[in-house]
Amino acid sequence: MPEPKTPWPHAPIHQLTQRGTYFVTGATYQKAHHFRGAKRLRVLQRGLLTVTNDYRWSIEAWAVFSNHYHFVAHSPADLPDATSLGDMLSVLHVKTAGWVNKLDEQPARQVWYNYRETRLTQQRSYLARLNYVHQNAAKHGLVPLACQYPWCSAAWFERVASPAMVKSIYRFKTDLLSVSDDFMPDADW
Repeated sequence: MPEPKTPWPHAPIHQLTQRGTYFVTGATYQKAHHFRGAKRLRVLQRGLLTVTNDYRWSIEAWAVFSNHYHFVAHSPADLPDATSLGDMLSVLHVKTAGWVNKLDEQPARQVWYNYRETRLTQQRSYLARLNYVHQNAAKHGLVPLACQYPWCSAAWFERVASPAMVKSIYRFKTDLLSVSDDFMPDADW
């Protein structure tokens, strides 16, 4: 089933009235490479994992890059909806923007632009997006094998999941997914 068209693509409507599993993409303003380099990527990844834990979102897959990130996570089971996603990402964006702006001595610079989320309601779509996120660094040409990219979940997933589970998830096709991912992350990681 195709996703409904967003009326104004520069300001996505956040539909978070139901709890569930979400695929999320966050982007820097004008796709700028504010998180270029190992130190910055490490801070962004740690920030993402920290806020998802603090807000009790159960993250299953993630990938962070110089100008965007993706993740798949389940909203807190004890809440009636997923509205905490906005607050959670606001904390991530404010803290990482403040940190990177301090490093670059540009206190007033806008770092983050917005985020898009998709609630995953079908098993095949969920599994395909898990594969998509795990494999995203290889898709962008940063590494030959996604597990070689330190700022994504692929190596962790391959380590903690059973070989059968890894093989099963990695079989799901991602080429037909409707994912807005026209980012070119910087190869300097």
